[in-house]
Amino acid sequence: MRVLIIGDLYGQIGAASSIAKSRGARVAHVADIEAALNALRGGQGADLILIEVREDIEKLVTLLMRERFNLPVIACGVQSDKDAAVKAIKSGAKEYLPLPPDEQLIAAVLEAITEETQSFIFASAVMGKVIALADQIAPSDASVLITGESGTGKEVIARYIHKKSKRSGNIMVSVNCAAIPETLLESELFGHEKGAFTGAVARRIGKFEEADGGTILLDEISEMDLRLQSKLLRVLQEREVDRIGGNKPVKVNIRVLATSNRNLQEEVKAGRFREDLYFRLNVISLPMPRLSDRREDIQPLAEHFIEKYSKANGLPVRKLTDAGLAKLTAYAWPGNVRELENTMHRTILLASGGAIQPDAILLQGQSDTGAKPAANPQAQATNSLVGRTVDSVEQELIIDTLNHCLGNRTHAANILGISIRTLRNKLKQYGEQGLAVPPAPTGTE
Repeated sequence: MRVLIIGDLYGQIGAASSIAKSRGARVAHVADIEAALNALRGGQGADLILIEVREDIEKLVTLLMRERFNLPVIACGVQSDKDAAVKAIKSGAKEYLPLPPDEQLIAAVLEAITEETQSFIFASAVMGKVIALADQIAPSDASVLITGESGTGKEVIARYIHKKSKRSGNIMVSVNCAAIPETLLESELFGHEKGAFTGAVARRIGKFEEADGGTILLDEISEMDLRLQSKLLRVLQEREVDRIGGNKPVKVNIRVLATSNRNLQEEVKAGRFREDLYFRLNVISLPMPRLSDRREDIQPLAEHFIEKYSKANGLPVRKLTDAGLAKLTAYAWPGNVRELENTMHRTILLASGGAIQPDAILLQGQSDTGAKPAANPQAQATNSLVGRTVDSVEQELIIDTLNHCLGNRTHAANILGISIRTLRNKLKQYGEQGLAVPPAPTGTE
């Protein structure tokens, strides 16, 4: 965990730093927002920003988004200043921490940020084999290609491999190749010099340089443009990057992990993915099984998400009943673990009484109106589609999936099996047609 502190936190920076360091965080300090941006552009990575409320938080959040630094911002202020706390949250801060710093509060924030990288929850034999293979290959520097359907936990296992590797003391940098427009991805990966193109207001270190000494994860690499694949291949072969507008290459020492929800061999045959790049990445292949192929994991995962979101929403942790578990186990889970997580998040908000009953568990395509499923769902679905156009069915599927994902467009695109760019274009089209499109949650795509 890398923490970047902006300002002196009303004279409490020493105490806050000590608490964070005692929890294993690496702490860096800068005087103001401009210095923070210069540090990030220069490759000084961060996982979390602490900033005092008298700084311009709205400006910081806007600049971070504009320059594609996806970092949570935590505002810090004197305990009695409630107005400042409200303003900070409205300006885009994720949380507000009162000062003087409380050790348990800071620990909770750090734990929330790092939670997903610390453990891998499973009970099935098939996942046991995946973990055993991950443990075996983790100490090497070999490239690993992690494949599987969207929502199976490819990024989680990638972070697990990094934590078990000899590079675990250094950082892991993740780049979602599907979420960044292709016109910006080259700069994101390899960096640029000041003035290299319109909008390049300062030199920026790319993700490969930022990950120097550690690991870089190229998430959903199958979405990368062919032209950029060629440049990536050279980086992997030579272990050096050329910044856009630069005049000399920069050596990097990195381990590369990549994920894909597509069959890359088929992508190669179709001419959408370079064969030489595929072989360079696929030194070791690690396929992730679907949740439907490891149903023994549904109960421990569901119980984990129940506890997580109950605490996050200040609700009692209710027990999952046998009937509720049976409903979860019988479902196909096309969205895999990510869909299960979203389902349990929704469930703890709808549940009442002392335990979670089946009626509180709304699966994809269901509503909370209490309607009963048809005796022959397949026949009903077929009849409901007859006479409709492909466009109308596609539109309904996309909007329903987006609502199911609580507006998170990246998750919805993964479940639908389309790229984030395709989803953006569809939603733009629907908006122009006057259709109400669910807004994305603040701070997400």
